[in-house]
Amino acid sequence: MTAGRGPGNPAVDGGLARHIPVLVRRVVDFLNPRDGGVIVDGTFGAGGYSRAILNSANCRVIGIDRDPRAVARGADLVEQAGGRLILVEDRFSNLNDVVRAQGFDAADGVVLDLGVSSMQLDTAERGFSFRFDGPLDMRMGGDGPSAADIVARASQRDLAYIIATLGEERHARAVARAIVAARGENPILTTRALVDIVTRVVRARPTEIHPATRTFQALRMFVNGELDELASALLAAEQILRPGGRLVVVSFHSLEDRLVKTFLTARGGHVSGSRHMPEVVRQPPVFQILTKRPEMADEAEIAANPRARSAKLRAAERTDAPPRAAEPLDAVPRLPSLADVMREG
Repeated sequence: MTAGRGPGNPAVDGGLARHIPVLVRRVVDFLNPRDGGVIVDGTFGAGGYSRAILNSANCRVIGIDRDPRAVARGADLVEQAGGRLILVEDRFSNLNDVVRAQGFDAADGVVLDLGVSSMQLDTAERGFSFRFDGPLDMRMGGDGPSAADIVARASQRDLAYIIATLGEERHARAVARAIVAARGENPILTTRALVDIVTRVVRARPTEIHPATRTFQALRMFVNGELDELASALLAAEQILRPGGRLVVVSFHSLEDRLVKTFLTARGGHVSGSRHMPEVVRQPPVFQILTKRPEMADEAEIAANPRARSAKLRAAERTDAPPRAAEPLDAVPRLPSLADVMREG
């Protein structure tokens, strides 16, 4: 049974208050943590989900974050948890290896809160937000090319495709044209410089989102390989979850939600051979889908936390069927690689 607070389940309080975890109550309910269980928080961030999970049962949490600043800030929570929280700097696509490296053969739950955290958005020098002027960086970790590198080197064609695909920006060609023209005169090194370029070609009504929203989103997702990371994490969760273990994913972007839905739909059904190969054994479902439709925030939560407006939660429970072959997921769009883009300049 799920355990509440008590002598064997010490409360874990405190921590940063700026980041409000979205749909946290429903996340914990779907995970259904149990005493002695192991839950993977693949996107630790400010520790909101980890803290709630630790307070719901006398379980252990393995927190993962590719952002070294998030890991450093989590040191206090690690201490408060009294050995029940392990915090690892890594990508959540590697969660299978991370769990095994900590000495566990399987996990009872995996939660992924996708996208960028409030702390990252609110730190100007990270370059994630068009609301502040700062270096055009956008890297969640500290490695690899920055958004400024992509803007400086990508061809106009690749820029347009990235912005149209990941940002779903209908003016992507005009934005890419404007970026290439502007960089021919001066390097585009700051968020303000990019905002000025985009707002000259994308107009928005006062009630619509900021004109630069989709371009910034696309560059961030490309720089961090977010869709590929998600696809790998879903496959890794299938491998590491024990029968009865729960997978819970909160997404904020239509491409992310589509990828999660496609994965769970495919893994939640039977797979059989074609009529040309009748000897192929029918594969049983590896997940039982718990959310026929995505769970969304109610008006009260949206009023308290506007970030929750676009959140969609999907959950599934691992069956006792063996994991399937880790094949590429069709819902991941084909994009130019970071290496190819960096060779273009």
